[in-house]
Amino acid sequence: MLAAAALAGCAAPVFKDAPPAVATPLEVGTAPERYHDAEIIWGGKILGVRNRADTTDVEIVAYPLDRAQRPDPGAQTLGRFVISLPGFVEPLDYPSGRFVTLRGRVAGSEVARIDEHDVVLPIVGRANVHLWPVNFPYDGSHWSFGVGVGVVR
Repeated sequence: MLAAAALAGCAAPVFKDAPPAVATPLEVGTAPERYHDAEIIWGGKILGVRNRADTTDVEIVAYPLDRAQRPDPGAQTLGRFVISLPGFVEPLDYPSGRFVTLRGRVAGSEVARIDEHDVVLPIVGRANVHLWPVNFPYDGSHWSFGVGVGVVR
């Protein structure tokens, strides 16, 4: 019973009272004006950080979220988006490859060049960001069982 309670605790969502899924970043990018100010919960992997004069942009490649709102890097990507954070953010606090889940609002969009394609990236503002541990997604519970033999003299 204790193990079941522990496993149930691990599956708790990061953000309580989650809004219904609005759209994926890819869908929002096709019509950003339609989703302006929509509340979202998205997650993914950090691609890079750009510090600007008054804000910091963190570019994310999106993945679907599981029941606990953890990004699933084994699934197909859902597009890209940018988190706009106020002020200066230390890039080492948001390193490339780190996974995040965030709750925020669609604040606009920007056009980015990816290889030879122009892509519209939704911008998420007023974001509450949850950084997953450095070893995510490999930090799950691990069970092991061992048997030993002893000799008594």
